[in-house]
Amino acid sequence: MKKGLTITVLIMAFIAALTSNVIPRPGAVSPPQFGSAGSRLSQLLSDDDVSGYAAVTEPRIFSFPADHGPHPEFRNEWWYLTGNLDGENGERFGFELTIFRFLLAPPGEREQVSRWQSDQVYIGHFAITDVGNEMFRVAQRFSRGSMGLAGATAEPFRVWVEDWSIAVSSGAAMTWHLQAVDQDMLLDLNLTQLKQPVLNGQHGLSRKSAEPGNASYYYSISRLQTEGALQIGEQQFSVTGFSWLDREWSSSALAADQVGWDWFALQLDDGSELMLYQLRRVDGSRDPLSAGTWIGRNGDSDHLDAGEFDIEITQFWDSPLGGRYPNGWRIHIPGLDLQLDVQPVIDDQELSATVRYWEGAVDVSGKRNGNRLAGRGYVELTGYAEFSD
Repeated sequence: MKKGLTITVLIMAFIAALTSNVIPRPGAVSPPQFGSAGSRLSQLLSDDDVSGYAAVTEPRIFSFPADHGPHPEFRNEWWYLTGNLDGENGERFGFELTIFRFLLAPPGEREQVSRWQSDQVYIGHFAITDVGNEMFRVAQRFSRGSMGLAGATAEPFRVWVEDWSIAVSSGAAMTWHLQAVDQDMLLDLNLTQLKQPVLNGQHGLSRKSAEPGNASYYYSISRLQTEGALQIGEQQFSVTGFSWLDREWSSSALAADQVGWDWFALQLDDGSELMLYQLRRVDGSRDPLSAGTWIGRNGDSDHLDAGEFDIEITQFWDSPLGGRYPNGWRIHIPGLDLQLDVQPVIDDQELSATVRYWEGAVDVSGKRNGNRLAGRGYVELTGYAEFSD
């Protein structure tokens, strides 16, 4: 489901920089900023001119590992990793590293006149949640897809924005390598794929609204065993845990009456996983194309339609920057005899960058078939931030 709306806002900031001849320097953390009104996610939903780009209109055959690589004929795509990590002395962390690719114009429409010129733009978000110290750190980078500053390759797979990167080494077990460093935080992780990719939606086609083409190709790798190094300031930690990969590509935005979403990626201690997204309309109602995927411990998966699950908000958190976010949930899936309570590990995990949204580590407790469950995961909330005029 993830970030189609968010990336639309991000790329508008980069376009603003291009048109004003202000290009972010290599390694820059802070991109050009909008005024407050331009940062509202909902205001960019009207950016729906996708003529000339490849469209997502019907199911396709996925091929791995090739589809880990880029799909440059589509307007946007992203590689999205989150995880929960433990240090050797009981420390607890969450992390996010997302790399977006965005095509500025339909393929072949613009003539390249310089090696510096590129129609491909790459954007990175990097965040660490330090649970014990109740601290949340965020960094952001923008770069053009030229001169080696940023890019993506399929074989071998690698995607990078300057010195932030996600790569894969093939072998008996598929191993991913994640690297990111920024000012006072660092991640260097190896992630071993424990399950095969799961196709979300209709055989990997995830419809976002009833309008033709408002869809994405979407798969997840729901459990990657993770180990490596994490550093905050002068403190270094050896960490282990589990991560989740989401991959999506498309060319369309959400429908005009959709304002945001609540997305859940939950890893349970019985070896199963649950992904849900709840699309929200401007009037506050849930869009009927909200959906999810249940993944059993053996890797088998089942699609969940909107009518097969309920998400109840149990509490809220008020952002000091403006806006009220849900901050606790009860999930009920009658067909699985599953009830889960989801709670953030700390309240303030709001990413305040070119756009504002909440993305954070959570704890999970509940029951399935009368048996107690626990787990961890990540939740993303978009469209809740408020801005002063």
